[in-house]
Order: sequence, then structure tokens, then C-alpha cells
Amino acid sequence: MTQLLEGKTGLIMGVANKRSIAWGITNAASKAGARLILTYQSERLGENVQELGAALNNPLLIQCDVASDEQIQACMKRIQEEVGHLDFLVHALAYAPREALEGTYAATKRADFSLALDISAYSLVAVSQAALPLMKDRQSAIVTLTYLGSERVVHNYNVMGVAKAALESSVRYLANDLGPHGIRVNAISAGPIKTLASSAIGGISGMVKLHAERAPLRKAVDLDEIGDAALFLMSPLSRGITGEVIFVDGGYHILGV
Repeated sequence: MTQLLEGKTGLIMGVANKRSIAWGITNAASKAGARLILTYQSERLGENVQELGAALNNPLLIQCDVASDEQIQACMKRIQEEVGHLDFLVHALAYAPREALEGTYAATKRADFSLALDISAYSLVAVSQAALPLMKDRQSAIVTLTYLGSERVVHNYNVMGVAKAALESSVRYLANDLGPHGIRVNAISAGPIKTLASSAIGGISGMVKLHAERAPLRKAVDLDEIGDAALFLMSPLSRGITGEVIFVDGGYHILGV
């Protein structure tokens, strides 16, 4: 049986450890036959990615801090030189200072707001622009990650909710801009899940427990479910879908409370 991503090459940005959503997507893509390129922000995180990469089929590992346009361009240049193209790109990146995820949103500092929007939303624009020459005219796909806090008030999510709202709007605008080049852009809105990034949100364990109790499927979301949804969006099976936010939350978003 032909694997969904056999012969495809993809870039996954945001793998931190085995608990990260990006790693769940990496596993799904690898099992589907893709050749993978993984980026990491710092040398410290690079050690984790190198260890995880040992389980994959000869991945290309590149350091890239998306706060730097120079590093983004250097990353794409290396991919151009060593691979020549990209069939899919996964943007699994978000950040806000821990103090901005405490107290009230009204108390958000200007610098914290700018940093959260830069890393969590603008980086998708910067990466998509830089990757365009590698992805155009290949029926390729870009996938990013969002959360229900983009459209509803979630306790302690604060500025990250605003950043995710900007990210989702960017998905729609990018889908329109990149569609003529044969590039689809979509987002996955996953239910709460314990990761290195979500640990900065106060009460994350309670959020996961509440979700499992109230979601129509009466269970917490797991990495494999998110990975499989991403696999669908990265594959030709979703060739007619762009500009969408796909919920992988057991149906929690349909509830009124």
C-alpha cells in the first residue's frame, strides 16, 4: 500500500521533546514515508532534537530561531542546497513570557504583547514567505497550530489567545495569497494537552481534566490524534481544503460552556 507522504519532503518547526505536539506530527509524517527536516531554536533544544532524530530515517536538522529573519533565510537556503524543495511545512511555534500568562489580560505589557505576536503569529508569515520558492507549484501544504482561546476567553491564556486569533487570521490571508502558487494553508485547533509550552499556562492540568469530562467524546486529546489530523492536511487527501481551522478537540468547541 502506498504511504500518504511517500516521496514527499517536509519541514517541521517546533519539536522540543517527546511530549510536544510537533513530535506527534513528526511521528505521523515519518510513518507515512516522508523525508523530514527538523529545526530547533537553540543548542540546548538541539540536543533534544538530535536525540529524537535518531529514531527517524536520516532527518536533516537545522538551527533556526524564527525571531531572526537572517536565520529563517539561512534555513531555507540550506534546504534549497541540500534538498531543493518542500512539499509541506509545519509551524508548531508559539511563545509568550510566563508573566503575561498570569493575572489579567488588561495588565499585558507592550513588550510582552509584541513578543507574543511576533513569535506566535508573525513567524508564520515570515516562514511562509521564505519557503515560497521551495514550495510553489508542488501542490504543497502549510499547517500551523492554534487553540480555542483564540475565540473564547480561557483563564490564564491572556495574550496568547490574542496571538492565536492573529495566527488564524494570517492563515486565511496566506491561503488567499499562496493559493495561486498551489500552496494550501490550514490550522489545527487542538484540545488542551500537557506539553513543555502549555506548562507555562497556570491550571493546565485542570483544563485537561475538565476537557476530558465535558467534551462529547469524553476523553483528553492525545498526540496521535493531532498527528493524524496533520497528516491529512499535509497529504493530497486534503488537496481541496485551504484557509481552514480544523478542530481536534473531541468536539469540545461545539459546547456552549
